[in-house]
Parts: sequence; C-alpha cells; structure tokens
Amino acid sequence: MANNGMRLTGVRKNYGSLEVIHGIDLDIPEGAFVVFVGPSGCGKSTLLRMIAGLEEVTDGEIAIKGRDVTDLDPSERGIAMVFQSYALYPHMSVRENLGFGLKMARTDAAEIEQRVRAASAILKIDHLLDRRPGQLSGGQRQRVAIGRAIVRKPDVFLFDEPLSNLDAELRVSMRIEIARLHRELGNTMIYVTHDQTEAMTLADKIVVLKDGRIEQEGSPREVYEDPANIFVAGFIGSPRMNLLQAVCTADGSVQVPGGMIKTDIRQGGIVAGDKLMLGMRPEHLVVASGGDDAIRVKVEFDEYLGGTRYLYCQTEDGQSLTAEYREGPDIKRGDMLYLRCAPERRRYFDAEGKRLR
Repeated sequence: MANNGMRLTGVRKNYGSLEVIHGIDLDIPEGAFVVFVGPSGCGKSTLLRMIAGLEEVTDGEIAIKGRDVTDLDPSERGIAMVFQSYALYPHMSVRENLGFGLKMARTDAAEIEQRVRAASAILKIDHLLDRRPGQLSGGQRQRVAIGRAIVRKPDVFLFDEPLSNLDAELRVSMRIEIARLHRELGNTMIYVTHDQTEAMTLADKIVVLKDGRIEQEGSPREVYEDPANIFVAGFIGSPRMNLLQAVCTADGSVQVPGGMIKTDIRQGGIVAGDKLMLGMRPEHLVVASGGDDAIRVKVEFDEYLGGTRYLYCQTEDGQSLTAEYREGPDIKRGDMLYLRCAPERRRYFDAEGKRLR
C-alpha cells in the first residue's frame, strides 16, 4: 500500500567503519506529528539530517509521498527545516528573512509578499515585519525561523531541537504554539528532542532511539504505560519509572528487598531463582498500612511542589524508589514506610531488560 507520508526502509549511516544508524525501518503517516527522542548521541539528529538531505545515506531508502528522495538535493525533497540556532540574517528585516528563500528561488514578488503576510499572521508576528533579529526576543526569533519554513509550503516540516535556546517559560508557550501550528497546517512534522516532556506533550507518535536503533515507537500513552524494555521505561517519564532488582520465588512471586510481591511471574521461561526487574511508576505507589504485598523503604528526601510531593526513598539494600504523595499524614526524612503498587500497574522485565508480558 502506498504511503503518502514518509517511509524509511533499512536506513543506515556509516562514518568510515563506524556505523551510527543501524537499519532504521519507519512509517510516518501523512499529517502526523512524530517526535524522535533519546539521549545525546543516540542518532536522532543524524537521522533527521539524513531525511533533510544534509547527511548522505549509506544504505537504505527514504521516500516522501511515495517518491524516493534518498539521493535528491534538500531543495528537491519538499521539506523545510527549523534548526536549534535561529540562523537568521542579522542585517535583514523579519520580512526579508521570511522571504529570502523564495527570493533566491526567483518567486514572484507579489507571491512572496502574500506568503510572508500569511505566515506572519499565523505566527502572530505581523507587527514585527520591519524589525531586525537583534530587536526580537528569543521566542520571537524562533517564530521567524518557523515562519521561514512555512512560506516554503513544504510537505514535511523538520524541527531539530528548536526550543533548546529558550528559557523554561518560553519553552512551554512555544510548545503550545507548535502544537497549534500543526493543527492549523496539517502537515507532517518530525521533531527531534532529548526532552521527553516535549515528546509526550507534542507527539502523535514517539520514536525512542538509543545507539542508532529504534527501541520503541507508539503513541505517548503506549510508550509510557507499556514500555518495551527498561531503557524506555527509565527514559520516558519524569520522575522516571522505578526499577527494582528482584528474584522469582518457587511459587512465581517476586522477592524484592523489603518485601514480597504476590503474583505468578512464571512466564517467558522465568523460573525460581531467576533475576528480573520490577517497574513501578511513582504515581502508582501508595503508602500502605502494613507489609503485605508491599515494600518497606526509608524516606531519604521529601520534595514539596505545592500540588504534589515526591518522596525519595531507599530499600533495605540501598536501591532508590520515588513515590508521588498527594494527601495523607505528614511524612519526613528518616520515616519508614510500606509502599504498595496495584498488580495491573506493575511492569516486569527479564535480566536482559526486555519486557515480560
């Protein structure tokens, strides 16, 4: 079946003998907002630059709207890219920056003006058209950089960590603006970030990368609630998922430091004595009155954030455990607690870190 969005098939990237992108296969539906997320060095920006045509593809194919663009110049791919640095011309006005690419393409002057006006209206920067970049705030400069992409009317927008240079408050407001822009324009958008909060709030589909490979792809809810391995479980979520070392007992229950979790984990070849990992989100842990099916911990630090609190705890053998705590008796450093997680909220992983289902 034809894919009117984008398809990557067996895409690889080598720098000499070093392979940094390892055979990526990915389908991106037309009009989707896809976020590549992962730690520094995972290959997300390299993959984006390969899609843009700024990095040569060593092997594999990139198709946009059913057209093989693997060997085409960036200008022929129907894409527009917004970089981490605004890359604006300081001696030009906002109007000139927005229209410069079209001018170089010998677009009619009236058409350039119409597109500049339309883009500036969408981004609410029409009152800034006669200013120069030095007279703009960081958020306004980023809007101009996005507007320069909009005027090209691309099939696909590519964003390479576009909010990294903004302060925390501006990042939140610009996330809202980019989400609104996607709803209004309906174009396919691919967005690279190391910030999993940006990924969770913006994406229709998240692609989690590590060491040049896809660890998992799916909706924000899927990768958060149903992680494929301990890397995804630990990377997606703030605070991260708690991961405790555990052992399978003779009856299939799970022995953890300071407690016994009642279940039957004998699946996927797990037998008594096998090591595994127990995963629990902080918001799914509740303070229990006793030790039945719970874990005994010591509170090391209490973080009060107004609407919620986070209890940073340790198990008997020094493993860390974070619990979200909203209501109940006051808890302080040094207190001993029992924490319980509902069975349906627990996630189990084998010794290699793969999810047990």
